[in-house]
Amino acid sequence: MKVAIGGAGAVGRSIARELLENGHDVALIERKAENFEVDSIPAAHWVSGDACELSLLESMALQDFDVVIAATGDDKANVVLSLLAKTEFAVSRVVARVNDPRNEWLFDEAWGVDVAVSTPRMLASLVEEAVAVGDLVRLMQFRKGSASLLELTLPDDTPWGGRPVRKLELPRDAALVTILRGNRVIVPAPDEPLEGGDELLLVAVPESEDELRALLLPEAPA
Repeated sequence: MKVAIGGAGAVGRSIARELLENGHDVALIERKAENFEVDSIPAAHWVSGDACELSLLESMALQDFDVVIAATGDDKANVVLSLLAKTEFAVSRVVARVNDPRNEWLFDEAWGVDVAVSTPRMLASLVEEAVAVGDLVRLMQFRKGSASLLELTLPDDTPWGGRPVRKLELPRDAALVTILRGNRVIVPAPDEPLEGGDELLLVAVPESEDELRALLLPEAPA
């Protein structure tokens, strides 16, 4: 897979290293001389210039890339790169970094963004996921549609303990994706019994969240 990364700061370089280790072809675009460190990641193709310049992207043949990642520390630059990648070069997958959560509303399909990654929001979700037992935690929202990936840890005394997954009558537009139990990742087969402490990963629209809470917490099912 060919991946172009706009921004070769600490975040961009970290992403590049991970992708290269997984066998992908990576190009790093960087305009700041202090961040243009070819020796730090020699396996990447380094491009000197502004990732928001159409002529630079044309010289790279950006249309030949499978993924563009806008990873600069400037939200305006990330939005512009995303829009150019999608509208001018028809890149199939555009991922953008959100530096300021107040700008999240900009990072949507209208601006060419398929997936927006907000570090502050992600960290907050991880903290909530680590400490919250007995409530829904929104881990991430999918850009195509309004559905979110949700996590719920069943309390040790859950009334669902020992009951099979098939007894869960989930609301419309909600689905159980997997069950995390200790080090195990369990496919939610109909006869799989639930246990206290299980982490349930679900996909659901916001309108279904209250129904999910009422179903799974805290009263015993009928």
